[in-house]
Amino acid sequence: MARPTAATAKPPAASAPVAAPLVYAVLRASARAALVRLCGLTVEGLEHVPAAGPFIVAANHHNYLDGVVLGVTLPRPVAFLVMPRVYRATPLHPLFHRHIGSIPIDLDRPGPGALRRALDALAAGRVVGIFPEGPFSVQGRLEPGLPGVGLLALRSGMPVVPAGIRGTYEALVGRRFYVPRPHPLGVRFGPARRFAPSASGDRRIARRQVTERIMADIAGLLA
Repeated sequence: MARPTAATAKPPAASAPVAAPLVYAVLRASARAALVRLCGLTVEGLEHVPAAGPFIVAANHHNYLDGVVLGVTLPRPVAFLVMPRVYRATPLHPLFHRHIGSIPIDLDRPGPGALRRALDALAAGRVVGIFPEGPFSVQGRLEPGLPGVGLLALRSGMPVVPAGIRGTYEALVGRRFYVPRPHPLGVRFGPARRFAPSASGDRRIARRQVTERIMADIAGLLA
């Protein structure tokens, strides 16, 4: 069984700050300004976000705006884990995702290569962003998490910061051409946890328990 603990100690700092990919850096400032002006974007709980060192941020997921909200509110660049069908949604999507540093991974059955890229990103001091539900939630509610988030948390041992994102579903539901309507947006970050595997026990059960704990943390931020 996995043992969740509050991540009160500072994670190990990277040897040098990780620079944001050029496209990421160029888009970040303009996207933040647009969301603040048009949607009144608000942020809570930034005191829970580690100032240095690698960590995982796990959030609920309705549409592409969730990644934008995390990207513009977290002070450091995020390497997002993206489901393959989203990574390849159009012929241009793979190029875009490569330029912003995304990592394609199937959270239901993470392949060893994709998992290794995510672990390497954390080992390099990066922030890794994950939407544990996997595909978009099309009903506007939190769906069960896939086991990939539990696997990554256990294999890496890095702090997991939960995030609850509000308003992105309402901003885009029924919209053509993926242009959001003005609607209040907000994100709330919660305290980080580390998950330590026990010396014995079923690994699948441990992954499920960690995933459920992370999803419960996200749900609490949305309550």
